[in-house]
Amino acid sequence: MCGRFTLTTPAAEWAALFELDPVPDFEPRYNIAPTQQVAAVRSLFRAQHEETRSERGERDGETREFAKLRWGLVPHWAKEPDLKGRTLINARSETVAERPSFRDSFRFRRCLVVADGFYEWQPAGARKQPYWIRLDTEAPFAFAGLWDAWTDGSEMIESCTILTTEANEALRPIHDRMPVILDPASYDAWIDPETPNWDLERLLTAWPSESMLMHPVSTHVNHVGHDDPSCIVPERPQTDLFG
Repeated sequence: MCGRFTLTTPAAEWAALFELDPVPDFEPRYNIAPTQQVAAVRSLFRAQHEETRSERGERDGETREFAKLRWGLVPHWAKEPDLKGRTLINARSETVAERPSFRDSFRFRRCLVVADGFYEWQPAGARKQPYWIRLDTEAPFAFAGLWDAWTDGSEMIESCTILTTEANEALRPIHDRMPVILDPASYDAWIDPETPNWDLERLLTAWPSESMLMHPVSTHVNHVGHDDPSCIVPERPQTDLFG
């Protein structure tokens, strides 16, 4: 699963990687938790009930927009939003096309959730040892996400979930699931509402073990109120996954 993650990179840097202009208003975060806002990128051509792409035109070549989304999907058909629940923070990639809570968003409302690392907890005797995991380039990346918009006519809640898959070989000793990390070459296909399901499903695989780094961190990160650089400080010298 994915229950906490980071986006410590300054917005000006990751905005360039995701081809966003202007630079989004999003401060570095060291402990992003469910129900909080996350940085997301989605298609400008995002709603199936809006005017067609040909009617809108290409909007001067722009295809992406930044959005702040609440982490924990609230389906548009829900009678009431569960603003305290954590049940829809993740969606299993193996069943996402069929699950009622996710299938409409999987077909029409996909997004990139921007991150530069995530946490997993490994059982260690009477406690769990948290690890911070990231790419070996230490660059920002995108989780495969889904979004939806709920409204009762007086307020609008835009929210999201992060897709997960089976853990790769290196992460398996820590957890049997991991978030889906997308290759940058797949970003446009993922957020384009016209991409068919069979092309999407091939993207939902585990990131290669040899391209990731991890190190144990303090249990300081366990508290959702702790959002500072000490969350990612190694408890011992940093090594790669095979060190």
